[in-house]
Amino acid sequence: MSDSPLTHFDASGQAHMVDVGAKAQTHRIALAQGRISMQPATFELVVHGSPKKGDVLGVARLAGIMGAKRTADLIPLCHPIALTRVAVEFELLEAEHAVVCRVTAETVGPTGVEMEALTAVNCALLTIYDMCKAVDRGMVISDLRLLEKHGGKSGSFISA
Repeated sequence: MSDSPLTHFDASGQAHMVDVGAKAQTHRIALAQGRISMQPATFELVVHGSPKKGDVLGVARLAGIMGAKRTADLIPLCHPIALTRVAVEFELLEAEHAVVCRVTAETVGPTGVEMEALTAVNCALLTIYDMCKAVDRGMVISDLRLLEKHGGKSGSFISA
């Protein structure tokens, strides 16, 4: 066993997938958030849609859900897990011309869903960028973070 607090490395410092076989099957939940800032005209297109792109937030919501489901394919040492719920929500910040994305991911299993929630937020925000880049290549994705996680041996985490 390694003395390192980084669980994805073995005693000799080699990367490995953490063994979760003996861990308890518990209800686990994670909430992550990020934001995308844009020009005022771009924000209006996102809020009201456009004939060319349609429902930007609807497509981004689906991308977030799909991203959560594919996390183990994207992050090398993540376990494939059976998600029981993924909810993608958007908050429109009109004064800041920004969209905040919050994702709640849940499972019942031996490992947490923080990476699924974080990946979902990234996929949703990247989809907004992709759909709007023709009119605004200067959009900024920022503030990606885990807000909360509950369940498992380590218990709860709530961001300050």
